[in-house]
Amino acid sequence: MKSFRLQSTLGLLFRPCAATPFTSYIAPGLRAQARWASSSSNQQKPELPLVPAPIPFVPDVQTFLTVIGRGLKQHAEKFPSWEALFTLTSEQLRELGIEPPRTRRYLLRWRQRFREGKFGIGGDFKYVQDGVAELKVQEVEKRPAEYIRHVINVPPGKEVEELLPEEQHRVKGFKVIGTKTISGPYALPMRRGGARVKVTEGMWEDRRGHKVDGGERRRAEVRFKRRLAERRALREAQGYY
Repeated sequence: MKSFRLQSTLGLLFRPCAATPFTSYIAPGLRAQARWASSSSNQQKPELPLVPAPIPFVPDVQTFLTVIGRGLKQHAEKFPSWEALFTLTSEQLRELGIEPPRTRRYLLRWRQRFREGKFGIGGDFKYVQDGVAELKVQEVEKRPAEYIRHVINVPPGKEVEELLPEEQHRVKGFKVIGTKTISGPYALPMRRGGARVKVTEGMWEDRRGHKVDGGERRRAEVRFKRRLAERRALREAQGYY
């Protein structure tokens, strides 16, 4: 009898617990988060076009290679078309004679930026003729005798007042100083007011740093050899050699 009672007691102790409403409950917020994570993982990022469309300020291969600098405009004739510029591989660029390798990497990097719409100055211009864009000042009255001034890209020879509201294209990277002066990169003042921006070599270029004493890897060696040369020159001047 005692052994039977002992077995019954042990059975009650080690019997698996039944699921309670609390343990089987999942918060609605967690369910929504799980559904969002599942749906977002299934969504794919939109693919960028392999060959992006030219923009008004950069309409062809020659202009693209000119604005990104690093002397790449000398290779413009090696690209038969805009499509070839954006589809040739690094190995094919090497066969075309684009050297050194860091220049090819620089070109590939700028190709990807252009696909992503990350342009340099003038990339948002809408009206460009022969590589020149004209900028004008637009005055908007905020309160009586108080104006807000914006920089507008206008067609050549046009004034802001002659354009319809949907034709007035504001640009970034430029500001108005005073009432009529436009300030910004590569902005040249015009006689009749406003400014002109012209395609210039290297205007989108990523400037490289200047190595001092051979750079970080060779700096100690270069400075040591320089000190040796200075001491030798000093001893020669003193007549020790």
